[in-house]
Amino acid sequence: MSRKLQLLLSGGVLFFFFLFFSYLVHKDLFTQFDFNMTIRLQDHISRRFDGIFSSLSELGKVEVMGIVLLVIFVVSRKVLAGIVALGLFIIFHLIEIFGKFFVDHPPPPEFMLRTQHLVDFPQFYVRSNSSYPSGHAGRTMFISTILLVMLWQSKRLSHTAKIGLSGFIVCYDLAMLISRPYLGEHWTSDVIGGAIIGTSFGLITGVVLMHDRHHVQHKAHHVGV
Repeated sequence: MSRKLQLLLSGGVLFFFFLFFSYLVHKDLFTQFDFNMTIRLQDHISRRFDGIFSSLSELGKVEVMGIVLLVIFVVSRKVLAGIVALGLFIIFHLIEIFGKFFVDHPPPPEFMLRTQHLVDFPQFYVRSNSSYPSGHAGRTMFISTILLVMLWQSKRLSHTAKIGLSGFIVCYDLAMLISRPYLGEHWTSDVIGGAIIGTSFGLITGVVLMHDRHHVQHKAHHVGV
């Protein structure tokens, strides 16, 4: 099985798992789990991290992540993959809006909120009375998955450099995902759902990235001949 097919199948499986998981969230199967996870995180993580985690809230906003996505594909000159990524980025937010309006999953209560608002950017979507799925988790995993695919396709970086950069990306992802329930912005199930759909769309974009790479290599071979 080719790597492109593996990525495509993995992305497809994750997408259908997201639909199934969303159904379970709608049925309130994770209510106690969500509450317990938030309490444990807030009990075991020092309040000194409130500012750091709150800064991640700013970095993960749709405006910032949209710019990051554009920069990635402008710098890499992956035109087709960039178009697909932007399209999936938009689709993700349509799914997020749909989830927040149609999946009955109220956000954490006000007394759990710990976010320190650093900058107040206008938003492209309206927050409803539901918090599922987490847009921050989805955007983070979407872009991180794309970066990881690009990173491991690179011929310029050593294996050690790839491992080091991958470790940095994974650590950033973990910090972002943990920050959502810790700050009381989302329940853990919101984060899981967002991470699943974000990773799914990132893997699908990865298929196009690999296609672009093979196309460039094929073209270079003919030019060399």
